[in-house]
Amino acid sequence: MIRHLVLFKLNEGVSRDEERVQAGVRAFAALEGEIPELAFWECAWNITDRPIAYDFAINSAVADQDALKRYIEHPAHQAAAAQWREFATWVIADYAF
Repeated sequence: MIRHLVLFKLNEGVSRDEERVQAGVRAFAALEGEIPELAFWECAWNITDRPIAYDFAINSAVADQDALKRYIEHPAHQAAAAQWREFATWVIADYAF
C-alpha cells in the first residue's frame, strides 16, 4: 500500500469561507467513491491555530505505484487539484506502508 498525504496552505488573503475554496473542498470530498484506486480517503480542515500549520489535509491510500499514477491522472482528481492551484500551495508525501 502507498499512503498519499497532501497538506495545503491557503495563499495570503484567502479565507476558507470563500466560495471558491468551499468548491475546492467539495471537489476533493467528492473523490471518495469516484476514483476506484482509492482504498482510503479522508480530507479535512486543520483544527489548530499555529503559524507553522497547514490549512487543509488529504490522507489517502492506494494499492501500489500504478494505482497512484492512475489516481493522479484521473480527470476528477485533475479537476479538483486545478481549483486549488488558484488559491493555495501544497506539499506532498507518498510512502509505502
